[in-house]
Amino acid sequence: ERPYQCSQCGKSFKQRANLVAHQSTHTSERPHQCSQCGKSFKQRANLVAHQSTHTSERPHQCSQCGKSFKLKSGLVAHQYTHTSERPHQCSQCEKSFKLKSKLVAH
Repeated sequence: ERPYQCSQCGKSFKQRANLVAHQSTHTSERPHQCSQCGKSFKQRANLVAHQSTHTSERPHQCSQCGKSFKLKSGLVAHQYTHTSERPHQCSQCEKSFKLKSKLVAH
């Protein structure tokens, strides 16, 4: 059951807090500001993720090789280097790539 519905787009949520967080996507308001550089974010979670860019901390470690990353997304992208999986395929030719950035460059 998802009793909390957005009046703007109709998307529903199980918890009111998630609806409140979602509603910021419909405005230009960015209430969460980084005290280090002034960059602003719509959601607090994005500010928290951004703040790691101002430290040397790298909390996301690869279990295969030990390499560490500031952001979880960096670790996820890195983990493809340990597999033969190539999920990003060119729509113009047969070539596929481990990283989306390599497909875009291609």
